Amino acid sequence: MIINDHFQNFKSYQIPKAQLIIADIPYNLGNNAYASNPLWYEGGDNKNGESKLAGKEFFDTDKDFRPAEFMHFCSKMMRKEPKEKGQAPAMIVFCEFEQQFMLIELAKRYGLNKYINLVFRKNFSAQVLKANMKVVGNCEYGLLFYRDKLPKFNNKGKMIFNCIDWVKDTSSEKIHPTQKPVSLLKKLIEIFTDEGEVVIDPCAGSGSTLVAAIESNRKAYGFEIKKDFYKKAKEWVEKSTSITKEIKELGYAKTELNKTNTTLF
Repeated sequence: MIINDHFQNFKSYQIPKAQLIIADIPYNLGNNAYASNPLWYEGGDNKNGESKLAGKEFFDTDKDFRPAEFMHFCSKMMRKEPKEKGQAPAMIVFCEFEQQFMLIELAKRYGLNKYINLVFRKNFSAQVLKANMKVVGNCEYGLLFYRDKLPKFNNKGKMIFNCIDWVKDTSSEKIHPTQKPVSLLKKLIEIFTDEGEVVIDPCAGSGSTLVAAIESNRKAYGFEIKKDFYKKAKEWVEKSTSITKEIKELGYAKTELNKTNTTLF
């Protein structure tokens, strides 16, 4: 379910509390959004002069995002920490490198006392301008927040590093300029939640988090205030829901057929 509204108005929709909140918050880059990206120039080449994206922002809310309001929402919409171990909820926030330090201190004010740094390693970089003259970035950053008890952790007995490979999404339609790969989001969702649990994205954008949750058999809820993004995200979420339902029904039919064949023979 994706809602065309600001997450501050969550009380109007009576959505359930989350086992996991995932959000890619605006970086507040303003009109400097494409500064290190070749899209600033025509054809990606500065010899051609500036493109129509030079001095532009990704979207008009990428300059006045209020982290305190966001953190308040998350603290309210995360499930209460249970008594038993290994069941606590968590929150993952994708953020700009410098934002991490502010978010860590802010989270403590809302009872999210502990964190783990996350680094998402790409095999490509958007910072290709003057790439032969400087070290270019190929990583995105995130924070895993939790209150006190370690969150649910479905690692299948394996070690999971805080530096995670970012596999480029070549199969999904590009809806949003900061869209995250469905495969990466599914990996995170499946580590920190069980099937049937609730995942919330307060800044849903393209809806990729919700699609990843649906494909992982979790309950998905998100907020997106921009109508254009919302419409495309809603279409994607509905399509994913329909496909996932069909797959489940086919799986059930196959199981029932196998039971019948076993009885007959």
